Amino acid sequence: MATVMRFEAASRDTARPATVGATGTEHETVIDQGPRSVAGEAYFATHGDPRYRVHRYELALDYRPGPNRLAGTARIGAVAGDRPLQEVVLDLGEFRIGRVLVDGRQVRYAHRAGKLRVRPGATIRARAAFTVEVHYVGNPKPVRSPWGGVGWEELTDGSLVAGQPIGAPSWYPCNDRPDDKAAYQISVTAPSAYTVAVSGGLLTRSTRGSTSTWVYEQPAPTASYLVSVSIGRYDTIGPLEPHARVPQFAHVPARLLPRFLVDFARQPEMMALFEELFGPYPFGEYTVVVTDDDLDIPIEAQGLATFGANHVDGERGSERLVAHELAHQWFGNSVGLADWRHIWLNEGFARYAEWLWAERSGGRTAAAQAAVEYSRLGGLPQDLLLGSPRPKLIFDDRIYARGALTVHAVRCALGDSAFFAMLREWTTSHRHGVVTTEDFIAHAQRHAPMPLGPLFDGWLYREALPPVPV
Repeated sequence: MATVMRFEAASRDTARPATVGATGTEHETVIDQGPRSVAGEAYFATHGDPRYRVHRYELALDYRPGPNRLAGTARIGAVAGDRPLQEVVLDLGEFRIGRVLVDGRQVRYAHRAGKLRVRPGATIRARAAFTVEVHYVGNPKPVRSPWGGVGWEELTDGSLVAGQPIGAPSWYPCNDRPDDKAAYQISVTAPSAYTVAVSGGLLTRSTRGSTSTWVYEQPAPTASYLVSVSIGRYDTIGPLEPHARVPQFAHVPARLLPRFLVDFARQPEMMALFEELFGPYPFGEYTVVVTDDDLDIPIEAQGLATFGANHVDGERGSERLVAHELAHQWFGNSVGLADWRHIWLNEGFARYAEWLWAERSGGRTAAAQAAVEYSRLGGLPQDLLLGSPRPKLIFDDRIYARGALTVHAVRCALGDSAFFAMLREWTTSHRHGVVTTEDFIAHAQRHAPMPLGPLFDGWLYREALPPVPV
């Protein structure tokens, strides 16, 4: 059985001590946000192009699992920014390009070092809409990153996409920026013995000869790294709760189905709890895939989460991960990142959702879990700035744990009623948008009876742990 390697924690990179200050009034929180040298696009400076925005991708893919061969046509609808475009730059891995068209006309291009540079016949006017069509073929493989390969992964029998953070170009041409969200329609043709699961709702499935074509639509704005495809020999079950407001489905190997039915039995209850605490589920449905291979960690995608065979044991041993991935649909997917500096807003809230589920389902309280995590973090190096982490630290487990402790500190400061009202307003007002840490600080302050500047300064912009939140 193959083990697909995924990252959970990055190697530590020593950060310089920050000199920061904080002042606040009842209606204003002002924080010196520490060093900015690693902020924004410095994390993945070679990915994405801010000179245009994509509003829709239409992907038509033909995949053969045995030779791992992918043939694709990508039609990309976009709008130029405030300046004319003499070229359109897309991120794309090592594929052979058949042809490239802009607004229906074949054009010249250059493809090297993960960049497809498209040269329109005429300059694209500022703020003008345009369409790029790319025909490509090859053997998809992961994109290199500081945490190993990410993107399209071959399984023992099938494949999956683990896109975070820069894996999307491993299988389709895109503007690979977390803040450039777009709608998607994805068609995948594969051998009929395989099930195809894609981020979004299934529109049609048709069979012709020995192959089937699956067409999925995701109308909600989606970041490129949150689009996923899973192809394998799965049984499909669902809805998991027939009368639930949000349809929930699963694709699971037949041998793992008895364990799955135990381990995911309480997912509908999680959905109900998170809708109560965070507001309405932001997408049309939620799908879970369990691969027949082991995975280091589950894989997050919009409207879809992928777990490994090792995450189902028939004893609910990974139930906290079920809660974590579901919570990402609110925090990270619907409310997305303006850039990777703000990753704690994804992972801190998803980790805290694990604690909330445990608290509400008869397990350890969030306060007790916070004390445990605080003690554990106290024994680890104090060289991380949560609000502006070094690039190599953005997937360090301390981001997750300290992020959750920061959320708990805000809960302690606001009290439960104001805290959960604040969360529901946050997910509603930023639904399908992108946010920054500064946005969250300002939002939380509007719900607080006291200045939150010292709280956020200590948790986000100083390396040493503040006192445990109570």
